[in-house]
Amino acid sequence: MIKAAFGLLFSTMCSAARVKCGIQLDAKPVEDAKLNLILEDGRIAPTGCNYQPQRIFVIQSKEAMEKAISTKASLYGCPVALLVCYDKDTVWKNPADRLFGNYNCGEQDASIVAASMMFQAEELGVHSLWIRGFDAQAVIDAFALPNNIIPVMILALGYPSKSSHPAHLHKSAKTSRKR
Repeated sequence: MIKAAFGLLFSTMCSAARVKCGIQLDAKPVEDAKLNLILEDGRIAPTGCNYQPQRIFVIQSKEAMEKAISTKASLYGCPVALLVCYDKDTVWKNPADRLFGNYNCGEQDASIVAASMMFQAEELGVHSLWIRGFDAQAVIDAFALPNNIIPVMILALGYPSKSSHPAHLHKSAKTSRKR
């Protein structure tokens, strides 16, 4: 059972990696039923102590897309994007961590949520791109996010355009460095 689950996960991860840097997404809308399944996967994803601090904002209207682009985020022509954030008032904190003092796992939680949504999207035939090339303060300002909501990444969702192609580095083997 574990081997089969790992095989499916590995297969999904390899599929998700095949078109990253050379991608341009088509304007074809992502169907509501698929978008709802992707969002549901984000809702039920595991988080620190199951506090569920993730907050996901759907960016779909022309106005919302323009706001996202104004933050320097490249959305690759996607028809819909998900702004993945966490609530710093809800997130689990580790008071026993002596190195980081009351360590906040919000970015980890948001990352787990985003990865879960990416896997679900790929299973549904929807491609996704993890975007962090934006100014977080500009995102907060553009979307008038409250002070407790911290943006972590944007997931661009859509179908690849005919001009999309795998990045050249995804075709070559990667090796670990020995230390």
